[in-house]
Amino acid sequence: MLLLGHVGLTLGAAALAEKAGMLGRRENAREVWASLARRMDLRILTIGSLLPDIIDKPLGIFIFPAALSSGRVFAHTLLFLILMGLGGLYLYLRQRQSWLLVLSGGTLAHFILDEMWRMPVTLLWPLLGLEFEKGDISGWLPGMLKALFSEPALYIPELIGGAVLLWFGAWLLRRRRFGEFLKRGFLRG
Repeated sequence: MLLLGHVGLTLGAAALAEKAGMLGRRENAREVWASLARRMDLRILTIGSLLPDIIDKPLGIFIFPAALSSGRVFAHTLLFLILMGLGGLYLYLRQRQSWLLVLSGGTLAHFILDEMWRMPVTLLWPLLGLEFEKGDISGWLPGMLKALFSEPALYIPELIGGAVLLWFGAWLLRRRRFGEFLKRGFLRG
């Protein structure tokens, strides 16, 4: 999955969870987005939805291609997610700061969208050994671009994610809150 899928589907899932948490009230989509944007910094959720790739793609493909030979290494492990989640819980309980929990939530969404359960050696690293699953990374970018236009498993999530992002962006623009959102991440009122 690429950028639009990870970001858009994560934001969409957060909006659906927010709607479910409204306990049967008949809220429209605008009210759901507004409630969600008041509850958490959606910029951080967005970063979390991309964080494993932000860390692992440069490491495994560009910096250490011979040793790692994969774009899914350390930040795609359950250990990474657990440590981040525990750090987030600690920050929340001690200082009522939720940013690291939000970042962890975005990262969890990334794991689900990447179907990490299909790569148990990576997901459960280091429990199943210290090596990561290796792949053929030669021609990685051209292969990904070709798949984007030929494989429904890749282009359908990208289209849905793009639609969610357009919807959210349009909501921000209609309310004239795009600048405020970019500056603060939260929306008041």
